Amino acid sequence: MSYRLEELLEKFNELEREILFEINKKEDEFFYEIKKKRVHFEKEIKTQHRALVKKVRTYLKDAAILNILTAPFIWSCLFPALFMDLILNVYQTVCFPVYNIPKVRRSDYVVMDRQYLSYLNWIERMNCIYCGYFNGIIGFSREVAARTEQYWCPIKHARRNRTFHNRHKNFLDYGDAQGYRQKIEKVRRNFSDLK
Repeated sequence: MSYRLEELLEKFNELEREILFEINKKEDEFFYEIKKKRVHFEKEIKTQHRALVKKVRTYLKDAAILNILTAPFIWSCLFPALFMDLILNVYQTVCFPVYNIPKVRRSDYVVMDRQYLSYLNWIERMNCIYCGYFNGIIGFSREVAARTEQYWCPIKHARRNRTFHNRHKNFLDYGDAQGYRQKIEKVRRNFSDLK
């Protein structure tokens, strides 16, 4: 990988760390702390939150009719997501040990904690659980796919891609046939950056 690309990726990683730092500062601002993966608000704050719950009747009355009519379509995506979750877990359990690829920890991607917010009614909580799960499974699947790609085809694309996964930094340059043949085994086994 070129020095400039390494430099840019390091800047990108530094920005990610800064974003996480800023997110963590919100714990003090909104009076909560995380203990054993659970969010705990101060008692007084929980009381204030409960006073802001929008009753389901009012929530539905205020909702746009098209939002209500399209909700079943959104929720129908849950079944393919559950199936993908199952298949990905079986896939990496069976295949990753064979390829010597570190398994992806699903819990690093599927984070569902918004349902503990006292200012949400039960419909909002269910929607938050769904979104946390669905987006988590998408992130989880991307990481499983990225590690698989690093093993089987660690070559950068020639054409611009809208986005790329975090394993891409290890990939070999497009068109570098000699580098591919010399480095493929090293690249496909290089997961030393994973914690």
